[in-house]
Amino acid sequence: MRLVVGVSGGSGIPYALDVLRALQGLGAETHLVVSSGAKRVMAAEGGPQLSDLNALASHVHDDRDLGASIASGSFRTDGMLVVPCSAGTLAKVAHGFADNLLSRAAHVTLKERRRLVLVLREDPMPRPMLLNMLAAHDAGATVMSASPGFYHAPQSVDELLGFVTARVLDQFGLDVPDFRRWGGHGDGE
Repeated sequence: MRLVVGVSGGSGIPYALDVLRALQGLGAETHLVVSSGAKRVMAAEGGPQLSDLNALASHVHDDRDLGASIASGSFRTDGMLVVPCSAGTLAKVAHGFADNLLSRAAHVTLKERRRLVLVLREDPMPRPMLLNMLAAHDAGATVMSASPGFYHAPQSVDELLGFVTARVLDQFGLDVPDFRRWGGHGDGE
């Protein structure tokens, strides 16, 4: 599987790191593009850094390079995910504004009718953001929130991140090993 992984300026870079780790473990080919806003968030949050993300990607693209392979529909992929997806990136995707490689790759993904998953991490959601979520959905994107479940009785932050990663990768038909799925009430799970 070949996926484009976009990282935009929303808080929550650890979600991107966890997704990239899972994709690497599954043997997926990944094309990483990190926005300038995400780089600023990384510096401010003090968590995972650009080098950590780059080390997990098969290919790394500069967000300013609109001539990169992932900017063209003739470069075949199985889709794209943006994690975290900032409100600004959501708005660009929702309205077809492609001013950097991340938003261009998302535009190409939609125009080629490939799966695009946007993982939002911002709250609360004002009306313009809600409208942009609907517009992105209507354009063909899947909009998700980075909202972990608790039925699997997580014992660590890594397990919370892993829950979101598994749900995101479900959108591409990928199974994360050891992900505990809901089995209903009374089944002992």
